[in-house]
Amino acid sequence: MRYEIIGATVPAVEVTLNSGESMFTQSGGMIWQTEGINMTTNARGGLAKSLGRMFTGESIFMANYTADRDGAKVTFGSTIPGAVVPIDVSKSEMIVQKGAFLCAQQSVELKATFTKKFSAGLFGGEGFILQRMYGSGMAFLEVDGDMYERELAPGEVIKVDTGNVVAFDATVSYDIETVKGLGNIVFGGEGLFLTRLTGPGKIILQTQNFNDFAGRIIARIPSK
Repeated sequence: MRYEIIGATVPAVEVTLNSGESMFTQSGGMIWQTEGINMTTNARGGLAKSLGRMFTGESIFMANYTADRDGAKVTFGSTIPGAVVPIDVSKSEMIVQKGAFLCAQQSVELKATFTKKFSAGLFGGEGFILQRMYGSGMAFLEVDGDMYERELAPGEVIKVDTGNVVAFDATVSYDIETVKGLGNIVFGGEGLFLTRLTGPGKIILQTQNFNDFAGRIIARIPSK
């Protein structure tokens, strides 16, 4: 499998497959393909995994694209302006926020996972259930806006607005803390909670919080 990230504003990943190679994506992820690609749809991993994906914001059914000849191409696109990030899952198991997964080779596994503390999921803004991405091969994530990638040292902490977390190594601990000060909570405009990520491990953040962006648009829609 070979790939190329194309586009700058709303990017996509074009994947070139040899005969028998295959990629999977959530429903609606494919934007174009050449001759020589066969599509099938299934509840990948069975009913339990499929329901888990539903809770993480992904589709229950996954679309599979398999080449029946060498050099066949299939392209998967992001949904809003941002970036597409390649991840070699063989090197690092990652925890991924809902909506960030774009596509992957069939050797990559996705499984719903619970955060370590109930408070993190209850108040974290991205839902109690995240996705654990593991196995081998390449996967691709969507980033809203620009990407910020950083390697946290052991014990190093970064506090992030909850909607700006894309993914992090499984070695990174994830928790939620309350914004301090009544005035900050009432007038700060940043919400009640921050995501606290503690190293060691790699983190991937995004500069745009799409839920906040969408909320601003909705607030400006005239109502009767």
